[in-house]
Amino acid sequence: MITASHAARLSPPETDWRTLWREAITDPRELLDVVGLAHLADRLPPGHAGFAVRVPRGFVARMRLGDAQDPLLLQALPQLAELDVAPGYSTDAVGDMASRSAQGVLHKYEGRALLIASGSCAINCRYCFRRHFPYGDEMAAAGQWRKALEHVRQDTSITELILSGGDPLSLATAKLEELTRGLADIPHVTRLRIHTRLPVVLPERIDVAFTDWLAAVPLQKVVVLHANHANEFDAQVDDACARLREAGATLLNQSVLLRGINDDAETLAALSERLFAAGVLPYYLHQLDRVQGAAHFEVDDTRALALVEAVRHRLPGYLVPKLVREVGGEASKHPL
Repeated sequence: MITASHAARLSPPETDWRTLWREAITDPRELLDVVGLAHLADRLPPGHAGFAVRVPRGFVARMRLGDAQDPLLLQALPQLAELDVAPGYSTDAVGDMASRSAQGVLHKYEGRALLIASGSCAINCRYCFRRHFPYGDEMAAAGQWRKALEHVRQDTSITELILSGGDPLSLATAKLEELTRGLADIPHVTRLRIHTRLPVVLPERIDVAFTDWLAAVPLQKVVVLHANHANEFDAQVDDACARLREAGATLLNQSVLLRGINDDAETLAALSERLFAAGVLPYYLHQLDRVQGAAHFEVDDTRALALVEAVRHRLPGYLVPKLVREVGGEASKHPL
């Protein structure tokens, strides 16, 4: 783990989440330096491989000092392999644009509409399936959510609204309040689901203003976290999860199966155990979405199935996530 001297460099005195967001590391050379790997800077791809670096300092503090194979570091550090053009990989890996129904609205599955709430994330994961997404044109929060809300209002089959992005919790709480005020006259929406990585990578985001808003939302509330390794959790993340539960949210987690990061049964089992200790149920284990720049993370289906079977032998069924792949145009996630 990071030593005390390194921790001092990573933790600004101000703990407001917006300050911590601004203090995130955006230079891969600085990232290598603070984890004691400055000598590896010549292995970095030019121009961040076309995908900007961003990682909160609190998340960096959970990385192992001097370990080039640290599973948290590998999720955030650009690699030369991202420049490889892989057959079968695309810039729209899951058919997002084909499911566009209104500005910032993706309508893929029966009864559920997904809003691209924001194009920003506190951490830019190198395997991100939306690393090429045209966020500048597709933002549901634009214009006080008007176009998105109008689509939802007109389609009475939509009972669940999913906030995604980017990360929806990158928005100010006041902006989220705009959305839920707009839902007040749409009675067919009964559930609000939030897909977010911020409670894990920037747990300070789950502040009093946010939990007061969430507790007051008169819908069933589901928060789907995204953690891929048990080392992503610490006491602050546990506290954030507890505050979300106290605000009335059901907590689930979805992970991505990533070569060199969590592709062994012991690591996956430890993640499930750590999630449950934080009050979070494992939900999905995704096979990698085949987005250009991420092929080096892929684990083949045969090995993926064997890993899940090994986890099933170790853990009770409720701690075994469903192994799935998202296929553009299909009516649901595809179980493997």
